[in-house]
Amino acid sequence: MKVQRVYIDTSVVGGCFDVEFAKWSNALIDDFRFGRLKPVLSEVIEAEIQDAPEPVQALYIELLTLSPDVVSSTRAALDLADVYQQRGILTPKYYADGLHIALATIAEVDVLVSWNFKHIVHLDKIRLFNAVNLEAGYKPLQIYSPREVATYEDDH
Repeated sequence: MKVQRVYIDTSVVGGCFDVEFAKWSNALIDDFRFGRLKPVLSEVIEAEIQDAPEPVQALYIELLTLSPDVVSSTRAALDLADVYQQRGILTPKYYADGLHIALATIAEVDVLVSWNFKHIVHLDKIRLFNAVNLEAGYKPLQIYSPREVATYEDDH
């Protein structure tokens, strides 16, 4: 069976150290550690992690040792993120959130995972992102929180 490729944004890594999100974020990271899922990272998360607390940076460094796919901001990704802006799906302040969506779309990941319920894991936004993606010739992107994707067992 093919291992699912999971693009994560910065909120997932930070969520490992947040009481509200730790259970599910850590379960997802364990899925990466045990090869149940394949992490997909980007230069956007790398840039955002630079200002994060040391434990978040250390976990990101560990993720880099797990043979992730790493995607870069190509012209196509930037153009797609620009269309999200032009359509008013996100404001310029949240351009990086749109770039996460664009990168995951172009990389054809199986799912993008985030705790960002305002700009990413939001039904209306997902529909709008996918309308643009389809118009541009890309497949729809599956977007969920770690709660729906991680394998969580009560023995954690």
